[in-house]
Amino acid sequence: MKSDPTLLTLEALDRGPRARHAFFTREGGVSEGIFDSLNCGFGSSDAKDAVAENRERAMAGLDIEPDRLVTLYQVHSAEAVVVERPWKPGEGPKADAMATNRPDVVLGILTADCAPVLLADPDAGVIGAAHAGWKGALTGVLESVVAAMTSLGGDPARIAAGIGPCIAQASYEVGPEFEARFLAADPASAAFFERNAESGRPHFDLKGYAARRLERAGVGSVQVMAEDTCAEEARFFSYRRSCHRKEGDYGRGLSAIRLAP
Repeated sequence: MKSDPTLLTLEALDRGPRARHAFFTREGGVSEGIFDSLNCGFGSSDAKDAVAENRERAMAGLDIEPDRLVTLYQVHSAEAVVVERPWKPGEGPKADAMATNRPDVVLGILTADCAPVLLADPDAGVIGAAHAGWKGALTGVLESVVAAMTSLGGDPARIAAGIGPCIAQASYEVGPEFEARFLAADPASAAFFERNAESGRPHFDLKGYAARRLERAGVGSVQVMAEDTCAEEARFFSYRRSCHRKEGDYGRGLSAIRLAP
């Protein structure tokens, strides 16, 4: 993994010059207060001009104009769409994953504890991106993005996937009803829960669960970042941390991938 103060990359996605990607931290932007500083979410109550400037700075890191960036109206679904042309902020469809073979499009995912997943089949010239919260992961968003990439000529065996910064198991305490939902869908999901030694409550491994779903979908290479968005306040936004503090809102981190011309 390579990094600088504002973005992270994964070796699995750095195979050749066709695809460029970045998992951006919260650093390097212009937002203030609880949105300090690279908040890229227009869905937040942050100043729109600040969010637009932050997105422009992020796209400069990928050497492309900011109007090439597309983000979705994320609803924690299993829906994936094929992107044929850029759209304006706020005009994205309700979905949680997308794929494209267009070099003039940057696929962007916004997260604040959920897992951002970026995917590439450089040989086919196809990329994908997914927002994998627990609900989307459980209901099949990762399989959906692989299917969308396959519809454009991608081959799952050639696809490399990177799971970016998200909440880690140590920070992700859940209730018994949460665990029961996963076990009802697949008893083998028990491997992704462990009990807190003091409280006895389960903790969920979202990263590991998402990686297994990708592997079961036939993805050839999966790499996972170790960072914990909830625990690393200086580097990442966190919905859970914001809720604990009753802050009322939170910033959204951007993860993005593009094809070279």
